Amino acid sequence: ATSRGALYMVGSCAGFAVMMALVRLVSAEIHPFVAAFFRSLFGLAFMLPWLAVAGVGKLGTGRLSMHALRSLLGLAAMLSLFLALSLMPLAEATALTFTAPLFATIGAALILGEQVRLRRWTAALIGFAGALIILKPGAQTLQPAALLALAAAALIAGAMLSIKALSRTEHPNAIVIIMGLMMTPASLVPALFVWSTPSAATFGWLIALSAAATCGQLCLTRAFAAADASAVLPFDFSRLVFVSILGFDNFGERPDPATWLGAA
Repeated sequence: ATSRGALYMVGSCAGFAVMMALVRLVSAEIHPFVAAFFRSLFGLAFMLPWLAVAGVGKLGTGRLSMHALRSLLGLAAMLSLFLALSLMPLAEATALTFTAPLFATIGAALILGEQVRLRRWTAALIGFAGALIILKPGAQTLQPAALLALAAAALIAGAMLSIKALSRTEHPNAIVIIMGLMMTPASLVPALFVWSTPSAATFGWLIALSAAATCGQLCLTRAFAAADASAVLPFDFSRLVFVSILGFDNFGERPDPATWLGAA
């Protein structure tokens, strides 16, 4: 079960890395908040065929308040992350979000009551140390974009813990659909303040962005359903390898030796 959860987590990282690269791409034309709205809208649309087959009854839940909390945390994390990605290099933004697995591992022990042994603490701390090697903490850490990325990390950790709590009783696909139903209208509100209609080409990238993000969410919910959160969270650091490759290929962001050392 742990190996299956780890594989799902790596798949989730690949999906989210593609999403992050495409956010950076479309942010050249539209505001990140507009991208966040379309990510929620198209992501929900991708899940409707499953809902049509499975039936609306699959969405029945007695944990609406937990779904609302998960959606609120997810929306705040997405807005913070998308804005940070539009302002700083992919690898640096990703490295800052790597505080999330550490936060979430602590939360898994304190909030979810998981038994986190030394091996898992060690894996999380080594991964976090790798992120610090890449970041080379200094004055730049205090820049607004970096603070946004750190805020996103804390919110991502909260969202991960809420997904794990929901996965004990809810179907993984239902978690993703209910999130979309709640986040789509909520994300429209901030988007309206900075609205600009995307071009046809950007619409295509937004659809691809949403597809990647939806795959990432589906893999993430299945990872938490398969194994303890503290067991699969260290594998979130593999996202950095995917992001570094995409940043180099698409934006000419050449990873320095510290980035590769930290990634390793």
